[in-house]
Amino acid sequence: MTTLRAPLSLLFAGLVAAAGTVGAESPPARHSSHSLMPADGPNCTDVQPMVYGYAPAPMPRRPMPISQRKVASPPPALPAPPMGIIEEAAPVAVAPAPAPPAPPAPPADVSQNRAVPQAMMAPMPVGYTGGVYQQPVDTSRYAHRDTNPVHEAATDPVSTFSIDVDTGSYTNVRHLLNEGQLPQADAVRSEEFINYFNYGYAAPKDRSRPFSVTTEFSPSPWNANRQLLLVGIQGYTVPASEIPAANLVFLVDVSGSMNEPAKLPLLKASLKQIVPKLRAQDRISLVTYAGATCVALPATPGDQHAKINAAIDALGAGGSTNGAAGIDLAYAQAAKGFIKGGVNRVILATDGDFNVGTVGVQQLKDRIADKRRSGIALTTLGFGEGNYNDEMAVTLADCGNGSHHYIDSLEEGRRVLVDEMSATLMTIAKDVKIQVEFNPGVVAEYRLIGYEKRMLAREDFNNDAVDAGEIGAGANVTALYEITLKGAKGAAVDPLRYGSTADASPAKGNELAFLRLRYKAPDGGASQLIEQPLAATVTPASERLRFAAAVAAFADNLRGGSHSEGFGYDKVAALARGALGKDEGGYRASMARLADLAGGMQTPVAAGTR
Repeated sequence: MTTLRAPLSLLFAGLVAAAGTVGAESPPARHSSHSLMPADGPNCTDVQPMVYGYAPAPMPRRPMPISQRKVASPPPALPAPPMGIIEEAAPVAVAPAPAPPAPPAPPADVSQNRAVPQAMMAPMPVGYTGGVYQQPVDTSRYAHRDTNPVHEAATDPVSTFSIDVDTGSYTNVRHLLNEGQLPQADAVRSEEFINYFNYGYAAPKDRSRPFSVTTEFSPSPWNANRQLLLVGIQGYTVPASEIPAANLVFLVDVSGSMNEPAKLPLLKASLKQIVPKLRAQDRISLVTYAGATCVALPATPGDQHAKINAAIDALGAGGSTNGAAGIDLAYAQAAKGFIKGGVNRVILATDGDFNVGTVGVQQLKDRIADKRRSGIALTTLGFGEGNYNDEMAVTLADCGNGSHHYIDSLEEGRRVLVDEMSATLMTIAKDVKIQVEFNPGVVAEYRLIGYEKRMLAREDFNNDAVDAGEIGAGANVTALYEITLKGAKGAAVDPLRYGSTADASPAKGNELAFLRLRYKAPDGGASQLIEQPLAATVTPASERLRFAAAVAAFADNLRGGSHSEGFGYDKVAALARGALGKDEGGYRASMARLADLAGGMQTPVAAGTR
């Protein structure tokens, strides 16, 4: 008997086609918690581009009707041989399978007027294009500000500015230097370098006045013909047990740009540092944003540590960045759990890369300025490099009555969120302004070091409607002026041939300047005024002033060295090492090492070219 056998190749073809048909009909898999899409649930909303004041409705998810799906047609069924009979098959003519559709044509390379080779369209590792390595483009954004100029006391004797407790510029630059990169000049803000460090100022005697004021007037280390004036402010401290109940809403950027080790993983580890310190009276929420916003953790008592940690662990990154929608939802969540007389704050953790919805800096400034009137402050924590939007993070914190910090390590995350929790979260004075009137009979010139983003007009000092900086419990703020006394050599501006009115009025000749400070209580109200004259007596530089001067010179060198007059990185490091003091945590010694690193990376400058 002749036995029929179906060719194996034809049987396999039928099985493969059938498998493809089944796969086409299978329902889509659910997204995991780490999917690029938000998790299903009542608190998550797909977000369309936002318009201020407009809350878009959720976009329903509908499965595609089966009639619209493209399903592969099954091959014709083969006739089954009779059961129990296997016969030799005669040669069977099989029609060739239809050719697969041609792949789409590769995009044209306009610059070369030819098609791009198909091999070049395959995914490449980051930094590689067409098999050739190209340095990734750095899209980090920093606001440009010119360094404060020298002022003549005879014609412009009054200097007015807002205090600033931000420290993000120093830690961001520290991160870059440790990565072997010199920062761009706009990344360096001198006051944030100086204010990163604790100078051991005496605390106020009681809380009737929220801060003490310390001043020093000593020779400049980089120019023997000039002096440095230090003005230090120290806020009163509050034990952790006395910090009022806190309503904290962590607004976490989970967009695709955060999917790097120094971003979301570091952020999650930093958030976990604060969890053991939370108390039953505290409330903590997690709001996430990417292409969608989500309340990942509704307001939860602070002592439910396991629940809070689980919510932090579940955070995953992916998608675009609708930061404006996240801000709206976070403030709404904070308002929902508002604690009267407590700490009410949104803490935004991001690389600052807003690319969906409201993305303009001015638009976001206006939005935050409107929301701060509710009594809810905004602190920003920056992460990562390459696309870090420093300008955005700093601006939002300034407008939100908060501070900006950059987290470059888990140690820094703990320092900001745990060790300095009261200074970071609890405001003891708001809208703090400083005004220094220099005596033109004694002072020829002065220059404020840093605070370019906090300069105020003279009339703003007495205007309580003008926003200024806040100071937290236990925080300290330091300002340095470089002073040229009248008649001293080395003045930057030539004296007037015909003199000035200041020449005929040497009144108050024993006073260098007159210091004024204004501040409001944390709950607002009219501002209060502090005034005191500053003596013109030059004293030897203390340890704190020597170290502050080293930090100021370090920042100036990183900005190009236009004011440090040849006082290079080697001299900065030596001055810092001679003023380490107790140096708890080794932060001062670390700055000296950073100066060494920067000196090793700088391009040598020929003598006489500066």
